[in-house]
Amino acid sequence: MSKDYYNLLGVDKSATKDEIKKAFRKKAHEHHPDKGSGNADKFKEINEAYQVLSDENKRQQYDQHGSTGPFGYDGARANNGQGAGGFNWQDMAGGGQRVNADDLGDIFGGLGDIFGFGGRGGSRRGPQRGHDMESEMTITFEEAYSGIEKVIQLRKNIICDECNGNGAEPGAKIETCQTCKGSGQVRQVQNTMFGQMSAVIACPHCQGEGKSYSKKCNKCHAAGIVSGKEDIKVKVPAGINNGQSLKLSGKGEAGIKGGPIGDLYLNIFVKASQKFKRDGNDLYTARTISLTQALLGDKIDIDTMAGKVKLKIPDGTEAGKRFLIRSKGMPKLHGTGHGNLYVEVDIDIPKKLNRKQKKLIEELKKQGL
Repeated sequence: MSKDYYNLLGVDKSATKDEIKKAFRKKAHEHHPDKGSGNADKFKEINEAYQVLSDENKRQQYDQHGSTGPFGYDGARANNGQGAGGFNWQDMAGGGQRVNADDLGDIFGGLGDIFGFGGRGGSRRGPQRGHDMESEMTITFEEAYSGIEKVIQLRKNIICDECNGNGAEPGAKIETCQTCKGSGQVRQVQNTMFGQMSAVIACPHCQGEGKSYSKKCNKCHAAGIVSGKEDIKVKVPAGINNGQSLKLSGKGEAGIKGGPIGDLYLNIFVKASQKFKRDGNDLYTARTISLTQALLGDKIDIDTMAGKVKLKIPDGTEAGKRFLIRSKGMPKLHGTGHGNLYVEVDIDIPKKLNRKQKKLIEELKKQGL
């Protein structure tokens, strides 16, 4: 039966590559087998759908023939290796009679297992890189200007403190696997109806670890990781903007059986300022001056992120006039120096005048002002 890859990812047939990628990441996160609510079969189907729809050529063939054509095992078998319309499904895996089951594992979502190959799935029992993580941090506008160091606490998979990540009970004997010589993999070749197929699979003796030990760790059950909390020091650079992200290499989840640690992507949210508006590295602010200051000119104090500075108001200044104060904006995140500060002035026109003020204004009126 043909699979609806678009429905599996929850996208329309007109979806763009970015939309397909975003949908895949959401679905994969939801159904990942490592999660308590995960579903391995569903995750495999989602991966299969993404491998096809993310590739223009494969997607075109799928739209034309469906998954039982070029992608389905039944469709290929019924046509002696040819999909509907004469499409050769082997071409998708690289062409020729010698097909690498590692590639088939991604495209066909486990077809290699039908022929007795572990494919990539089999090698996953050995060391695996830890998952990347995503988190967020909220800082003030002032902290974005000056930069700051903060400590955040995350719950994640961390290295087991009982075995230090090697999976063996303290004191247990650890030896290099003699079958795979420590690589964790062996090559297997079989003859199939499609020709000779070669696959690198997990070593059946050590299950892909490359080592064996007399007793497994009781705390992590040989995985080398446990769920725990970790305090992470984050250095937020001066000049960071709202919505930007920081990559903290090696601060994601610990890898299984001694695999590399994943990365942490930290999304930064900056609280709005009551005084300033930001546009790139430039800042904008407003200042109200009196009627006499506008007419006669003056020097006034202006607040900046670095303290107060003097601004000269020339005589005859009109409302809405914008003044430039150089290098008083935000620090440049990827460079040196600062942006500029722009000050827009407004004029306070009195709504009520006392008798003396009115008399003075009348005199000015007589002078043609």
